[in-house]
Amino acid sequence: MAIGRPTQSSSQTPDAGAARRPSRARGIPEATVARLPLYLRALTALSERSVPTVSSEELATAAGVNSAKLRKDFSYLGSYGTRGVGYDVEYLVYQISRELGLTQDWPVVIVGIGNLGHALANYGGFASRGFRVAALLDADPTVVGSTAAGLPVRHMDELEAIVAAQQVSIGVITTPPVAAQQVCDRLVEAGVTSILNFAPTVLTVPDGVDVRKVDLSIELQILAFHEQRKAGEEPTPDNGMLDRAPGPVRAAAAKLRRAAGGTAKAEPAKGKQGKGTDGDRSAVMPA
Repeated sequence: MAIGRPTQSSSQTPDAGAARRPSRARGIPEATVARLPLYLRALTALSERSVPTVSSEELATAAGVNSAKLRKDFSYLGSYGTRGVGYDVEYLVYQISRELGLTQDWPVVIVGIGNLGHALANYGGFASRGFRVAALLDADPTVVGSTAAGLPVRHMDELEAIVAAQQVSIGVITTPPVAAQQVCDRLVEAGVTSILNFAPTVLTVPDGVDVRKVDLSIELQILAFHEQRKAGEEPTPDNGMLDRAPGPVRAAAAKLRRAAGGTAKAEPAKGKQGKGTDGDRSAVMPA
């Protein structure tokens, strides 16, 4: 969908509630920024169905948040809707797209063209959301020279030249974990300041570089936690399920048994879960 400034309607104008707008210097909370793509996805679907306005309750339901939180988030944008009418869909699409920086072209490089790299290169959602895959890079000579999504896979030796020529500021890492930090360092040194990391490892980056982490195994493990609770199973090593557990889990359980003299059941860990120190944040691919 092409994004352009829509014709303003009587239900919402850019200056509505201007006196109550927060100062730009205060910024927008990170939690609000993380929800803006959810609102944009829901609004885009409404726009494609030619729905002119939407209430906060309807939009909140579509985005999976509560309406009070939605109204608070939109207040940071200076958008308050109109009582009895709701929000102008086209204007909000424009407003959120502008806030997210989607009214301009963002060239992206993908490093690591294995199965996941191929899948991302062919993902149609990039172009429709303002992201252009500028280059595909790999260090494997058997991969370099092949094509994916109509683009040639180029060697990592060309990274710096590509970043400079295409003015790339966003890099996507889909390499094995052992190579991810080295690739990250190369991207940063070349001038890339935002990184989307699919490698299951923690990346260390300097100040001024943003990292978003997508770890599918972590998401599946969280789902496994909920499935176990729904099935009413206790999280103990003696519930008859260890034979089907991964090798490291069985080894850890055996170690616990030995430490307990082979008789006591292992106690589940207590205390609050620690917060990571790497500065990475989890990310979700748009639908």
